[in-house]
Amino acid sequence: MSRPPLPPFNEETARAKVQAAEDAWNTRDAKTVSLAYTPDSRWRNRDTFLRGREEIQAFLSGKWQRELDYKLKKTLWSYTGNRIAVTFYYEWRDASGQWYRSYGNELWEFDDDGLMRERIASINDLSIDESERTL
Repeated sequence: MSRPPLPPFNEETARAKVQAAEDAWNTRDAKTVSLAYTPDSRWRNRDTFLRGREEIQAFLSGKWQRELDYKLKKTLWSYTGNRIAVTFYYEWRDASGQWYRSYGNELWEFDDDGLMRERIASINDLSIDESERTL
């Protein structure tokens, strides 16, 4: 399976890859999102370590059950060869109605078919009032 744009990335293709990821994550469809990763993809998300699409899909399903009304914005930070770095933030609320803005950075590495084989994410959460939402 191929997932264009493919490496090596230039500015245009790196931006397209970041936008495709943002669009996919904003669907909150864990199965669809998991297909962008290699079958044995490695993740570090905060303090959670995952391996493979099945673990990624289960993780994302749980995430979006807890993080209600999730909306994400990703921005290209840098790229080279088969790697892309992004900054991002997303807003969500918990079941009690408390809103949060989560900020972070991701490092991505892709295989030759454009599937992500490694994702390293560092994320911090900030409680916000609903009136402070920007997304």
